[in-house]
Amino acid sequence: MRISKIAIVGGGTAGWLAANHLGRVLGTDPGVSITLIESPDVPVIGVGEGTVPTIRDSLRQFGISETEFVRKCDVSFKQAIKYVNWLDKATHGEGNSYYHLFDYPYPFNEDLVDYWLSGDKQKSFAHTVSTQAALCDAGLGPKRITSPEYEGDATYAYHFDARKFAALLKDNAMERFGVEYVSANVERAEIDPAGAIRSLVTREQGELPFDFYVDATGFSCVLLGESLGVDFVKKDRELLVDSALVIQVPTQPDQEIPPYTLATAHQAGWVWDIALPNRRGVGFVYSSRHMADAEAEQKLSRYLGGKVGDFSFRKIPMNVGRREVFWKKNCVALGLAQGFVEPLEATSILMTDFGARFLAERFPRSSQDLDVYSSQYNDTLIYSWERVMEFIKLHYCISDRSDSEFWLDNRSESSIPESLAKRLKLWSSRHPKNLDFFSKFEIFEVENFLYVLYGMQYSTAATARGREYHEKSQKVADTVANVTTDMLKGMPKHRDLIDKVARFGLQKQ
Repeated sequence: MRISKIAIVGGGTAGWLAANHLGRVLGTDPGVSITLIESPDVPVIGVGEGTVPTIRDSLRQFGISETEFVRKCDVSFKQAIKYVNWLDKATHGEGNSYYHLFDYPYPFNEDLVDYWLSGDKQKSFAHTVSTQAALCDAGLGPKRITSPEYEGDATYAYHFDARKFAALLKDNAMERFGVEYVSANVERAEIDPAGAIRSLVTREQGELPFDFYVDATGFSCVLLGESLGVDFVKKDRELLVDSALVIQVPTQPDQEIPPYTLATAHQAGWVWDIALPNRRGVGFVYSSRHMADAEAEQKLSRYLGGKVGDFSFRKIPMNVGRREVFWKKNCVALGLAQGFVEPLEATSILMTDFGARFLAERFPRSSQDLDVYSSQYNDTLIYSWERVMEFIKLHYCISDRSDSEFWLDNRSESSIPESLAKRLKLWSSRHPKNLDFFSKFEIFEVENFLYVLYGMQYSTAATARGREYHEKSQKVADTVANVTTDMLKGMPKHRDLIDKVARFGLQKQ
């Protein structure tokens, strides 16, 4: 049977990313219809405000103007994550920090890692191999007002208002790709004799039959979890944080905007701090096994200078883990319905965008193909999810903080996935190499691990290299330093860039 009627249940970022990806690929087929069904009674969680650079490719493919995006979604540019106090304060100093940059280490055809490992390390790894660390230090933007849309002098992603982003995606999916919209509460799914979903029963519209279903219903996972019985695999033994206090703090119009996410560690987790043009989004992430809610509220207030009482905050419980499979019969889960790692490294929108793109570009046109397509999807996405979880765990298990049980528990061998433990043992004798990442579905690759490992002072023995290598590497490092000096003179302040984009717009490609 031909698959012609597709339902996406749930809106928000996950649902509307799916609608745009599916609409982009399938929208030219007049025999295919895509309908998004959104409950008017379920609020959008709306805390996913950070992205990684791959989102630029998706927005460009959707036909969304970067200028329109910046203007409508309170966008700021993100070039990195700055990690503060993830190492022991007594050893490395109060406020110790490093950058996980978006730019690749420079240049691509040279290897400066052994050069840095064998040196005095007076300059950080990120500052040695990239110009972007200095741009972040100076609060500069990644591009100029004359840059074409989605292009820049440095690699970048975005921070934005998640609710406004979902609204932009909604308008684009409906207007550009003809996605239909239904406002209704899905009460249950009817299952056919073969165990697939036959139809949705809604309170307002009655029974609605479709051929294929995308579950974007968030943590509740109404279709894949409740209706099709796919179990949830908890990962709370590896990733210990399970709660977040979320608050929004207004900023002044002339206040500088950091061009990075700030991630500040505390004794039982960390704090995200994301600056948009008009406000900061702050989230106090913690393990409820290691810190009581009342203490978390006190520490959040202290982080905000005692002003937490001036603004309303909400607590979000985080169920860390994933569904056993992501595609069963004629239903695929995306977003929080698929799983949740934690907010570190902006993995939620990253995995949603990746999963939705993978689904759209390998979408079955006949029900006879469901088994083979679902098998490939599950194998690929489960592999990617496991590797993402290991990358997040890396940040915790290589920290030398010992000021609380939280950090000690994160270094416990029983909490570290076996494959990550093997990699860390390997990387103690030599640095990570491209060949260590044999799959294109790793999501986080060698350069990501290099920035985190050596930002956190991971101990790796430098490979003995000859004089020619070191002389050549010194020249490359000097080139990076010289290019950095030039970029610091030519790049605009971050807020000035945002203001100019809002006023004048960017160059069309």
